[in-house]
Amino acid sequence: MKVLLDQLKKRRIQLGLKQHDMMLRVGISRQQYQNLESKGNPRLDTLELIAKGLKSEILLIPQEKLNVVKAVLKGETFNIQPVKAEEEKHLSDDPWQDLLGDDE
Repeated sequence: MKVLLDQLKKRRIQLGLKQHDMMLRVGISRQQYQNLESKGNPRLDTLELIAKGLKSEILLIPQEKLNVVKAVLKGETFNIQPVKAEEEKHLSDDPWQDLLGDDE
C-alpha cells in the first residue's frame, strides 16, 4: 500500500497540486486526503475517485508483464519476442490474448 500512496503523492506534486486542491477535485477535505496519502487504507471507490482527480487510472498489472509496462512508461525500448505470423492474426482478433497468462 505504501508504494501506491507514494505514487499518489508523486502524481499530485507532478500536477502542481496541493493537498487542499484535492478537496475541489474529489470532494474530500485536506485532512482526509492528508491522512490517506500518509497512512491511509482507502476503499476502492475512494481510490478510483482520487485517481480520476489526478488524471490517472488504476491498473492491475500481471507480475510477468510488470517489467515491460515499467519500461514503456520510462520510454525505454524493451526486447519483446517477435510474434509468429499465425499468432499475429489471432492477436489482432484478440489483443488481450494471454494478458493475464491464463489463456489456453
